[in-house]
Amino acid sequence: MRLLVDVGNTALKVASEVDGQITLIEEDDIKWSAVKEIAIAQVGPDKLLANITAKAQQLSIPLLQANVTAQLGTVKCAYPQFQNLGIDRWLGVVACHYLYPNKHCVVVDSGTASKVDVVTRSGEHLGGWILPGLDMMIDSLVSNTQKVFSDSESLFLPELGTNTPNAVKNGALIATLGAVEAGIAQLKRDFDNIQVIFAGGYGELLQLHFEKPSVYVDDLVLKGLRNWCEFIHK
Repeated sequence: MRLLVDVGNTALKVASEVDGQITLIEEDDIKWSAVKEIAIAQVGPDKLLANITAKAQQLSIPLLQANVTAQLGTVKCAYPQFQNLGIDRWLGVVACHYLYPNKHCVVVDSGTASKVDVVTRSGEHLGGWILPGLDMMIDSLVSNTQKVFSDSESLFLPELGTNTPNAVKNGALIATLGAVEAGIAQLKRDFDNIQVIFAGGYGELLQLHFEKPSVYVDDLVLKGLRNWCEFIHK
């Protein structure tokens, strides 16, 4: 069994992989006796990974730290300095290309930050954008203005706000959905040939309010990590 670990900015996501099948598990439920290697995609702090790293060292289990390369299989990174691309974005792009090989993809991973990446059907990563996540957008606005405020009760809705918390939250949502539409426009292709994929903590909410057909993939980075492992073991 391979253990797949996605270290985000604020949370850890763990899965077991057996014969290509990924199963999300809790860190406390890891069957250490079955683990043959651990693959890690890390953008967050080491402290989130400390327990797993310590256990792996204790049991002499190999640790593989995923990294960005200029090309992985047929996927080509848009960044000339590819090492500057976040591993979470890279694995999201890789995963979507292999999940939807006959489609151009717009990849939207929204949590602490919202990332929008565009990859063509041939595997050419065109680049992307990094936006503040919904919460960060709101916090930044509220903390840098005198009379703008939000609350914990108002919902994120794609409509005009009729009070200040509505206007703030709905504005953050609309701004992010607008970036998704702009990503689609970059492809200059008929939408029938485009797949939009949402992921991350706010991915499900964004997909709910996105008016075009799309999918939500909860374990997108882990799927990309599986792809990465397949290529490095070839």
